[in-house]
Amino acid sequence: MRHTIMRHALSASLFLASLVAAGAASPANAATVDVRMLSHTKEGGRGFDPAVVHIHSGDTVHFIAADPGHNVQSIPGMIPEGAQGFSGRIGHDLNVTFTKPGLYGYKCLPHYFLGMVGLVEVDNADNEAKLKAVSQPGAAKARFAKLFDDVDHH
Repeated sequence: MRHTIMRHALSASLFLASLVAAGAASPANAATVDVRMLSHTKEGGRGFDPAVVHIHSGDTVHFIAADPGHNVQSIPGMIPEGAQGFSGRIGHDLNVTFTKPGLYGYKCLPHYFLGMVGLVEVDNADNEAKLKAVSQPGAAKARFAKLFDDVDHH
């Protein structure tokens, strides 16, 4: 009886060790970064916190609807060539896994003109000039200028 218990314990240990080893080489190790959608940021006003994130291909950004009345969606013309756009519902979280390197511009649709925008930089971005050429409404223009400066000095 004792040998049977020991054999099962050893089998369970080996099984768990193999799962851990398999996980070490799998995409399960991709990072998840949280970005909160807020009505009041540290800088004042509505915004994303953080507004700029630097990740690697395969990583996920978890956009958290921390305050009501916000959403997140990619901005047309502000994603890498061939990348998939994204759009979340107002008041709901959204997970986006980024698989193509480059810069992605995003907004909160209801507060876009107030400057509620952000950037995701995936690996080495080579599309910054294309994003900067996109016309921005209201306060989004000045906010993006600051965010691009943050990306350039990262």
